[in-house]
Amino acid sequence: MKKLIFLCLLFFTILSFAEEIIGKVIKVSDGDTITVLDNNKQKHKIRLKGIDAPESQQGYGDISAQSLAELVYDKEVLVTWDKKDKYYRILGKVIVDGKDANYLQLKKGLAWYYKQYESDLNSQDREAYLKAEETAKQTNLGLWADLKSIPPWEFRHKGKY
Repeated sequence: MKKLIFLCLLFFTILSFAEEIIGKVIKVSDGDTITVLDNNKQKHKIRLKGIDAPESQQGYGDISAQSLAELVYDKEVLVTWDKKDKYYRILGKVIVDGKDANYLQLKKGLAWYYKQYESDLNSQDREAYLKAEETAKQTNLGLWADLKSIPPWEFRHKGKY
């Protein structure tokens, strides 16, 4: 019972540090980055947490961006977040029409699960994102159909970006 109480308190403590943005998506930069305009007319650049989509110069880069655009562009979204990256983008989970856009990009095989930053995710999202990637990979969906696909972090590291 003590463990259950501790876990509940920990969960609510973590949630209390999360911030939210509600707004309309006015730009999709690529398969994992959007711009949201909130009700105060303030723009927020959002990097979808837990995923890394192909760069625009990579195979599937344009398809990934198009997929995200079809999902969120010109729609109201809820972004939950608790930190920014080194480029001052908000690292967030994007919810549109009650669905997790980050997860859907993985499920369609149009992004990699960004394991390097999995500690930024709660355990439920870590498990769901990993499973979505594994399923896409096993069924050769999206970028997994191309045996030569390389993760964006390797692509950027090789200086091809």
